[in-house]
Amino acid sequence: MNSNQPKLTDRRYVVPFVLITTLFFLWGFARAILDVLNKHFQDELHISIAQSAWIQVTTYLGYFLMAIPAGLFINRYGYRRGVVLGLLLFGAGALAFIPASSWGTFHAFLGALFVIGCGLTFLETAANPYVTELGSRETSSSRLNLSQTFNGMGCFLATLIVGQFLFSSDGTGGDVAVPYTVIGVVVVLIALVFSRVDLPEIAHDDDNGQAGGLGKLFTHPMFVFGLLALLAYEVAEISINSYFVNFVTGQNLMDKLSASRVISLALVIFMAGRFIGSWVMRTVRAEVMLLWCAVGTVACMLVVLLDLGTVSLVALILNYLFEAIMFPTIFSLAVRGLGSLTKTAGSVLMMTPVGGCGFLLMGYVADRTNLVLPFVIPLLGFAVVLCYAARLVRNKQEEGGE
Repeated sequence: MNSNQPKLTDRRYVVPFVLITTLFFLWGFARAILDVLNKHFQDELHISIAQSAWIQVTTYLGYFLMAIPAGLFINRYGYRRGVVLGLLLFGAGALAFIPASSWGTFHAFLGALFVIGCGLTFLETAANPYVTELGSRETSSSRLNLSQTFNGMGCFLATLIVGQFLFSSDGTGGDVAVPYTVIGVVVVLIALVFSRVDLPEIAHDDDNGQAGGLGKLFTHPMFVFGLLALLAYEVAEISINSYFVNFVTGQNLMDKLSASRVISLALVIFMAGRFIGSWVMRTVRAEVMLLWCAVGTVACMLVVLLDLGTVSLVALILNYLFEAIMFPTIFSLAVRGLGSLTKTAGSVLMMTPVGGCGFLLMGYVADRTNLVLPFVIPLLGFAVVLCYAARLVRNKQEEGGE
């Protein structure tokens, strides 16, 4: 290995890097539960796919509405206070499942999920850009992919554990308030830990009182393109996760319990993809890696749309490997070189999980046509990412890169 290769992170940032990375696990767990909640509520509350999609709409609406306020809060009070506030909101929303379960109304659950979404917005708005700052610019994508590996671990464990709990083999499901109560208690305890630790703020040479304005940020065209690419990715990724159980059960490929186990396997592949991507991007430029992975996702979606039964299922699972590096890679490339605008850029980028509302459109298409056609939506999303990656590679070549 080249001895001049930049380190993943500086020694003085190791502890903050480890602490912040734990947050990636937490929001991965929280977001992945939604992928099994859809089918659970469809069966328990007798609602359609499109109606259950309001789980995603409500949660990710929290991202859209709170991303800018979260960015303003973090700009003023710092990363640590942003993390603590996010954890407290997350915990409050999770514990709200206790009264929501006793009331037994879908709207009560949606209210709790909205609060959770607001909390997760603060966590992601603080953690994603913060990780990109904890070391050299050259390793920012690799560093964020490594942290996002633990996000994948949280996703895997959520679908496995909660899926087993809600979709038992005898056909009876557990009370959804139980896992959320456990999560709420754990998250509040972690908030207490973060309230007492020191997370160093990262200073920039161009920091000043006027830095961080949205108008200035949108004068960077590749940031705008990155924002659109990240939104398109979120539409594709969240929609596929949320639709997975409905698709494989509706196509009679397996039952609900088996489906929850298979999506857990897919998320293990997703987690492995991020780990592998973090390692590969130590030597391969991030934009090149993104380009080839985008080609892979587009190819997988085309195979799914051909409706080839088990072959399409394999392609759907393989897609998780190719899409794994996309969020952290697009995010780190979009904020690269923004200096004092990084916090503001991070808050704007964290509006993109509202793309999870794309599952609502998939639900409407599925309810009115068939279970295969909705995959046109993630196909278009990955196509946008492909265009973004191709543009980045071309820009690098024009600058004289390899």
